[in-house]
Amino acid sequence: MSALLLYFEEEQAPALRLADACGLPAACVERHRFPDAEMRLKLPVNADGQLPGRVVIYRSLDKPNDKLVELLLVSQEARKLGAQKILLVAPYLAYMRQDIAFQPGEIVSQKIIGRFLSELVDGLITVDPHLHRISKLEEAFPGSYAISLSGAPMLAELIAKERPGAMLMGPDGESAQWIASAAAVCGFDHGVCSKVRHGDHDVRITLPAGVSVRGRQVVLLDDMASSGRTLVEASKLLKAAGACSVDVAVTHALFAADALDVIRAAGIEHVWSTDSVTHASNAVALASKLTPAVQAWLRQGR
Repeated sequence: MSALLLYFEEEQAPALRLADACGLPAACVERHRFPDAEMRLKLPVNADGQLPGRVVIYRSLDKPNDKLVELLLVSQEARKLGAQKILLVAPYLAYMRQDIAFQPGEIVSQKIIGRFLSELVDGLITVDPHLHRISKLEEAFPGSYAISLSGAPMLAELIAKERPGAMLMGPDGESAQWIASAAAVCGFDHGVCSKVRHGDHDVRITLPAGVSVRGRQVVLLDDMASSGRTLVEASKLLKAAGACSVDVAVTHALFAADALDVIRAAGIEHVWSTDSVTHASNAVALASKLTPAVQAWLRQGR
């Protein structure tokens, strides 16, 4: 059964890297935005007005609200045009952090969005989803093919080249899983800070007890950076404790508003990220990591 990778213009570079690694033809979904913010989309059909039987959609879900509507429109029309199986490659998977209601009436978006996506596509591949209170992606995305990969080992290889002998530091307890997997790759010394969050921009960090950073090059490693406040607070503490340099490595460079400027102003020297979200800090391409999972899906049912 033939296959095609679909992508959107702003993600052309990582999408084409993946298509090339998988040996897939790729085509862009045309998009026009009307003055009232509605969208008109056009799929790249063949001369008969059809799509192949298998379609891979590359769409990372940062800034997710418009993108979720796009996926709804693209997936449903693709079915009408001949796509029998659809795989979503979403290196960043949105709404996974909202996994519990802290106040009456709060909507737990994780499973709602997961179910929504499972009704649109037949499989999902993502990278470092923020699964804090669940252990498996299948609990959020109840599809038959749900693959969660990690960018931490690839970031560790980059850190080993750029900062040999560095100490890895997680900015909070939730980062422990990424710190452990990254540290194992190159045998880094490592530790994990503790964090108490009082709001979107108000966090309190404490360094791990019994871990000395004096004279060390420290790299803060996490799954994502958004406001940047956690990283800034951790950097201040590390430098006060004697770290000679602090850098940042994240899988998902979300960096809202002035976050990157705030991080730079705090004296953080380098910011490295994967290309899960297109950003100036991208230093690691995920195509080689994603390819085996895409190819395994393509082999199903042959």
